[in-house]
Amino acid sequence: MRIGVYVCHCGTNIAKVVDVEEVAAFAKVQPDVALVRDFRNMCSGKGQKLIRDDIKEHNLDRVLVAACSPHFHTKTFTRLVMIAGLSPYHFEMANIREQCSWAHTNAPKSLATLKAKALVNAALANLRNSEHLEKQMMPMGKRVLVVGGGVAGIQASLDLADMGHEVHLVEKKPTIGGNMAFLTKTFPTEDCAACILAPKMSDVASHPNISLHTSSEVEKIFGHRLHFDVVIREQPRYLSLEASADTCMGCDICNEACPVEVSNEYDMNLTTRKAIYIPSSLAIPYKYLIDNKACLHLQGGDCSLCAEACPSDFMRFDQEDELKELTVDTIVIATGYDIFDATEKKVYGYGKYENVVNGLEMEIIVDRLAEKPPLREMDKKKRIAFVQCVGSRDEQIGREYCSRVCCMYATKLATLTKFADPTKEICIFYTDLRA
Repeated sequence: MRIGVYVCHCGTNIAKVVDVEEVAAFAKVQPDVALVRDFRNMCSGKGQKLIRDDIKEHNLDRVLVAACSPHFHTKTFTRLVMIAGLSPYHFEMANIREQCSWAHTNAPKSLATLKAKALVNAALANLRNSEHLEKQMMPMGKRVLVVGGGVAGIQASLDLADMGHEVHLVEKKPTIGGNMAFLTKTFPTEDCAACILAPKMSDVASHPNISLHTSSEVEKIFGHRLHFDVVIREQPRYLSLEASADTCMGCDICNEACPVEVSNEYDMNLTTRKAIYIPSSLAIPYKYLIDNKACLHLQGGDCSLCAEACPSDFMRFDQEDELKELTVDTIVIATGYDIFDATEKKVYGYGKYENVVNGLEMEIIVDRLAEKPPLREMDKKKRIAFVQCVGSRDEQIGREYCSRVCCMYATKLATLTKFADPTKEICIFYTDLRA
């Protein structure tokens, strides 16, 4: 084994913090190292020619370049060693710029140099254990699993299905749509969110190449890339499988008969729904289901008022979870996001005071201000404050990064609120405005 090691100065990016000559001297005495050079810019034309000539002249069979991040120049150097007749899998980069000189600008040069030596040593260990691999072309099948039925999963499913792929879309909630279904309008164009989302949701339900699995979660995945065996757990709706939008008369008698009311998560818990319900007017699939945690019958009671009221005898209280097995070639993860739990910031009183709400709850309130009477007496209040950076840029809870969207989001909500009720006074409290 004959390894060539090339230590880059990167102009002065590395050399002003790391003693590159000392690193080169260290590499020279390591096992299997046949040649060591340090050069001002290894990625330059002259630097690349130096490596190419050395491979042939000194019969090198492995190459290590200690320089910048592999993200910058892995392709440059792998292409170079391939031209010189080596396997690209016998090339390694040690990142002594981003991971060393840039990270330790204020450290003593001896310590930065010590770390650079450690990075070089680790890369040499990789090279000694590297194997010559052959690239293989494998046919890619057309069966795809998309996990997550928000707008990203919906669009991915439609795009793939239009290309002829067989798509299985899995969503853990009873309807697809995700968080976008809560939005009134989108920033910055203020287009109607439902007008964008609803047609896509409908297209998913009717597309011949898409199988929709709602109230479902992926339980197990076996196999490897280009061949996965997947087990999906599908929760029952406790209604006959025939009770689709086409067969159910939509008379709402079952809903009216149900005596149970719980918070409606599809209205951000600002309103209530029954234990038997359709999630929302946008829901796909648009059909009833029974909430097993709220239903008195499924909790061991003797209530069956919905079943007695249904003229079509659709209730099936004996249904159980069903495991479905799929085989797919590709998996797309589109599981979306959750908003920050503002109860973690007790100073603002979220969860304690009715008039402290989060952004998605404000979407529902603004929607009602514009089109319907206010949901609650509280929503009639005239002075509104938007507090930014709650849950982000915060050392106390360990999230010091910017959320990136909340400045624009607050701007949108403030504008929509003012349009809905011009008499409201609005203040936005921000650290920096990043829009």
